[in-house]
Amino acid sequence: MELRRVQMTGGSSFVVTLPKDWITEMRIKKNDPVGLIVQPDGTLLVTKKTTDEPLQRVKEIDLGHITDPSFLFRLLIGTYITGFTETRISSKQRFPPFVRSVVRDFTQMTIGQEIVEENDTLIVIKDLLNPAEMPFDNTLKRMFVIVRNMHGDAITALETHNRVLATDVINRDLDSDRLNWLIARQTNMIMQNPALSRKMEVSVGMAMYYHIISRIIERIGDHAVRIAENAQPIMDIDLDLKIVTALKKASVLSMNLFDKSIVSFFNADLKEAHKTIESVSALENICGDISNMAFKQETVTAISVSYVAESIRRAGEYSADISENVINYIVEEDRSLHRRPAGK
Repeated sequence: MELRRVQMTGGSSFVVTLPKDWITEMRIKKNDPVGLIVQPDGTLLVTKKTTDEPLQRVKEIDLGHITDPSFLFRLLIGTYITGFTETRISSKQRFPPFVRSVVRDFTQMTIGQEIVEENDTLIVIKDLLNPAEMPFDNTLKRMFVIVRNMHGDAITALETHNRVLATDVINRDLDSDRLNWLIARQTNMIMQNPALSRKMEVSVGMAMYYHIISRIIERIGDHAVRIAENAQPIMDIDLDLKIVTALKKASVLSMNLFDKSIVSFFNADLKEAHKTIESVSALENICGDISNMAFKQETVTAISVSYVAESIRRAGEYSADISENVINYIVEEDRSLHRRPAGK
């Protein structure tokens, strides 16, 4: 870090000189304007950029020797998450059929991506979404609702032998994924363009916590999918009532931990976050008992029930991970340890 002393001029104005190397690198000349942006964390950003227009970043993808549709799809997701505002897919020869199919899937599975130009050798995808119009709070709350409902429906599908509902839970996982990708994208865009941080009223550090927590919620959603998948092999089996009751009890406890972890985040509640972490052991004990009961069943039942119990346990443990990040976030943001949570 380079230190510079603040000087006073004219009796009321404060002045600090800028590093010559930076001035030269930015090609700033005498009388050129520079932008000053006060960040949410109190730091002051000096930038050559003097407008609030979003950064336009273009990614060129030369199809070249790409023949694997999965590889192309992952490249497109990578350009989306890292914050490129335009993606140009080109080829010296006519596109093979899989390219248009992959691009179509990509635009349907992401938020704000649209094809704006297309011919036999070029496809241009542009981002039409203003990141500031999708606040982190709203996206994270929506993810929470989706994932919590997925988990509840997966348990209901197991209990009621409802294959259609189990399949629906699996299909809904995409809704969670696309919101997680959006938060990851916005976080990267904020890191690249601090002016966006001010527009969204969130510090870079806080954006990182939203990203971390959204990723954990997405993993809880993955375990809801696993519950639905492992329920299917035993749909035609009448489970022991004790096992069903224990699974429902564990599920309720797991989702209570999930609820409390999210509430503690939005209320900046240290004590609630700590209680959530301390409560995980009770869930682990119940899930252990379920596994022991499952071992007395037939092989298919034993395996499926054990996997379901494992996913319920992991969902609760991920909720504790959220609570640990809540504590870190509150301490870093220097929130009051005695703040009274909303609604209490």
